[in-house]
Amino acid sequence: MTFKALVVEKDEDGKTSAAVQEIGLDLLPETEVTVAVEYSTVNYKDGLCIGPGGGLVRNYPHVPGIDFAGTVESSSDNRYKAGDKVVLTGWRVGEAHWGGYSQKARVRADWLVPLPDGLTTRQAMAVGTAGFTSMLAVQALEDQGLKAGPVLVTGAAGGVGSVAVALLAAMGRQVAAVTGRPEQADYLKGLGATEIIAREELAETVKRPLEGERWGGCVDAVGGAMLGRLLGQMEYGASVAAVGLAGGANLPATVIPFLLRGVNLLGIDSVMQPYENRVRAWTRLAELLPMEKLDAMVVEATLEDLPKLGADILEGQVRGRVVVDVNA
Repeated sequence: MTFKALVVEKDEDGKTSAAVQEIGLDLLPETEVTVAVEYSTVNYKDGLCIGPGGGLVRNYPHVPGIDFAGTVESSSDNRYKAGDKVVLTGWRVGEAHWGGYSQKARVRADWLVPLPDGLTTRQAMAVGTAGFTSMLAVQALEDQGLKAGPVLVTGAAGGVGSVAVALLAAMGRQVAAVTGRPEQADYLKGLGATEIIAREELAETVKRPLEGERWGGCVDAVGGAMLGRLLGQMEYGASVAAVGLAGGANLPATVIPFLLRGVNLLGIDSVMQPYENRVRAWTRLAELLPMEKLDAMVVEATLEDLPKLGADILEGQVRGRVVVDVNA
């Protein structure tokens, strides 16, 4: 039996290439659960794995795709049986372990979560790792206590930012969306943003360690200079949930916002979340996220589209959520 997968290979000169191939079950990792994959997504990490040099890939040949949703075909673990609908994010799937850009996948049972009631496999991947990460960030802000002012979302037109805007708006919060693409203003307002801020306004390196108190919380999907700048604009005791490094890993900031304004910097990592956290996040996503807004974020793609999409997402050309129908 063979099936389709996007396979990334590296030649003797270290050059990588990605192409759809027919492969067999014997090539899949020997783990407990075999899943008939229905949908995956395109994330920034996927672009790194597909692109020249391979980025985060640990071994070759490799099947990228850092998340997927589908139906269990077989399982040696009694927590899952054939026919169960499941979703997977994290655990270095698509980086160190073959991932979701394949019509079949084998993974550890510990990595899976039952698909919540009210979500289809396509909707789960419209949410995907980006939406799951957004929910973790919003939960972290709630746990620390969101303040009264508007909540800032940076990188708002991307996958994490789009879902964060929609989630916060569904919770009744005022949302200020930061984007470098002014043409996305109507899209972001449609998701529930009440204010659109040009990226240039926050992209400058910190000039003063404290500015006026503007934000009751922040989901930062960019990092770098922007994160350093916005720390000095948070309300007293407010929190920033930092989820991305697109703007760089360096943090040009001082300790003053933390010491004098009690700002909390919360690091959000979606890769190795405990099972209880994953179930909580997926359950709340199914309950909170307006499906009509989710549909507005989605662009559908096939396995054959992935090499170009991998390059596009690295260049910041992908808006919202790209759902990959691996069987199309």
